[in-house]
Formats: sequence, C-alpha cells, structure tokens
Amino acid sequence: MDLQKNAQQQVTAARVDEPRVSPPRTSEPRADDLRASDADRDRIADILRDALAEGRLTADEHAERVEGVLAAKTVGELEVFIRDLPAAHTGRATGAYAAAPSRPSPGAIPVDADEHLVAVFSSSLRRGRWRAGRRIHAYAIFGSVEIDLSEALFEHRQVMIKAISICGSVEVRVPENVSLRGSGGGVLGSFEVDTLDSGEPDAPVVYVDGLAVLGSVEARPRRGKVVADLLDRVTRKVDSSLRKHLDR
Repeated sequence: MDLQKNAQQQVTAARVDEPRVSPPRTSEPRADDLRASDADRDRIADILRDALAEGRLTADEHAERVEGVLAAKTVGELEVFIRDLPAAHTGRATGAYAAAPSRPSPGAIPVDADEHLVAVFSSSLRRGRWRAGRRIHAYAIFGSVEIDLSEALFEHRQVMIKAISICGSVEVRVPENVSLRGSGGGVLGSFEVDTLDSGEPDAPVVYVDGLAVLGSVEARPRRGKVVADLLDRVTRKVDSSLRKHLDR
C-alpha cells in the first residue's frame, strides 16, 4: 500500500512539474480577408470606370466586373477585378513613410499668392496642364471657382489653397497620389476636405484653408489621376539607369 501510495504521489508531482502548453493563438485575419465596405466597392468601381474610358476594358468586360464587385464580400475578392489594371498598383507604399503634417512647414509658403481666382456672380476655372504655384487664392462670391490639380505640374512639394466662399462654391480636385490636408470652417455653409495620405515619400502636399459663408468649399481626390511630374521623375531615373548600363 505504501509503495502504491508513493507511486501515485510521484506521478502527481510529475504532472504538476510538467510545463503547461498554452493553446495556439488564433492568427489575425489578413487584410484581404476583411469584409468589404461600400467605400471599398466605390473605389474599385471608379477604377473600372476610368479603365473603360481609357479603352483598357470593353463594355462587356466592364459590366461583368462591376457585377462581380457588387457581389464581392471581402477586400481580396474586390482586388481581383483590378489586378491587371495600372491604377491598382499606383500610389502603393514601398516602405515606411511619415504622414504629411497638418500645417505647412514654416517659411515654405509665401505670404503673397502666386495666382488669384475670383468669381463674382460668375465662374472661374483652372484645370488641364498648368504649373501650380505655392499659394493660390480663390474667392467665390455668388459664383463658383473650380481648381483641378489632377493634371497640373507641381514644382513645389507644398501647395496652399486659400478658399473663401460667400454664397458661392469653391471646388478643389487633386490627384490621388498626393497628400491632402484641410483646415477651415463654415458659417451657415460647408467646408469639407477629404484627408488623403500618399504612399509616395516625396509626393506633394496640398493644404486647403479658408471659410465658407452661406456657401461651400470642397476638396477631394480624383480617382485614377496621378501627379505628372512624379511620373516624369521616375521616367528620368529609368532613362538614366539605361544610359549608365549602355555606357558600360
């Protein structure tokens, strides 16, 4: 009996001394496995629409993919429909980068405006291929001002747009691979700026500041549009690399 009792005590002691193995942790879901939101579907639909306009997709292909986008459940399922389109690979971060500051660097923006856009009981439009200065002032008084930077050439990394709307509207559009910041307000009006962070470490930053009184100020990215001079810089780097290779 004593031997049996001692054996049982030794077994019990051994079990107590055994290391406890924690159950394996459940891995976090991948980004592709997350449920898609309406904003995710809208983003993919915008890319498909631009691809149709550029001739990259036929009308049948576009309709088929849009139907699939509406039925997709996860982010990964959505990405399948744009995997072969250039816009799906534009602006992706290749490494860590610092988010753009909420205000321009001291001394980076001049006090005087490089360009004035004024609309009094009228409209003023700036778009197409043009060089954006460091400071742009826009005034809409019972009128409308549109500033489209989607095809503009950026010679400076920081651009400030001062927008004043009185019973009017100021609309700003930027490429989707720049950073966008806003600080302003509305008095019986609306001041809306969609905050945007670019994946490009040297991408321009557009700051929209001002006031809307019985009017509106709006700044948003234009999907499918990218900064032209960034692409030019990439092209020059590629050409330089090719020349060095050929000169060897």
